[in-house]
Amino acid sequence: MAEDDRAARDAIRRGLELDGYSVTAVANGEEALIVIDRTPPSLIILDLMMPYVDGLTVCRKLRSSGDRTPILLLTARAEISDRVSGLDAGADDYLTKPFALEELQARVRALLRRSSYAERDPWIVVGDLRIDERARRAFRGDRELELSKTEFDLLQLLAFNAGSVLPHSLIYDRIWGYDFGPESKNLAVYIGYLRRKLEANGEPKILRTVRGVGYGLVAP
Repeated sequence: MAEDDRAARDAIRRGLELDGYSVTAVANGEEALIVIDRTPPSLIILDLMMPYVDGLTVCRKLRSSGDRTPILLLTARAEISDRVSGLDAGADDYLTKPFALEELQARVRALLRRSSYAERDPWIVVGDLRIDERARRAFRGDRELELSKTEFDLLQLLAFNAGSVLPHSLIYDRIWGYDFGPESKNLAVYIGYLRRKLEANGEPKILRTVRGVGYGLVAP
């Protein structure tokens, strides 16, 4: 983990260590590249703005060398263009400051779970729902679901976190890159699309709604 703000670095390190992770924390991207080369990690957390070598440069260097380690980018910049730059540089996810430690921990778990799963099998399975990440196809039993790009991305996100309820703000951030606010019906509309397609043949309900909180997938 590379973060030039000492207080933030220490807080993140302590929080992750409490979750049982072994954490190596450094103050800039130059140190991060040295540590990563010496002891390859399972996950990399990078602050966007750091002295000597910034987070975007670290991302680009790692990806250009063929390193596919999951990268979570931390940024104080809320503009969509900055987030897009991070993802284009090779980051797998981003988190905008200030953030709750619990959300960072959840993102870390999701990235590690995704990485571990990708190494074993391209399929995500939740009950009779099967998702082929590589081919971007989804099936309910033997029936293939006809999904738009946004519908597939939303279903994939929920399946990655099956058994948990994801808050509206996190889903908006991950799928659209922007939280449209409590008055927006955009997410509810897409959840409705998914629910109808998931239950088109009378299959058991798998998509759970927790009013005022968010949505999740549960095996029937």
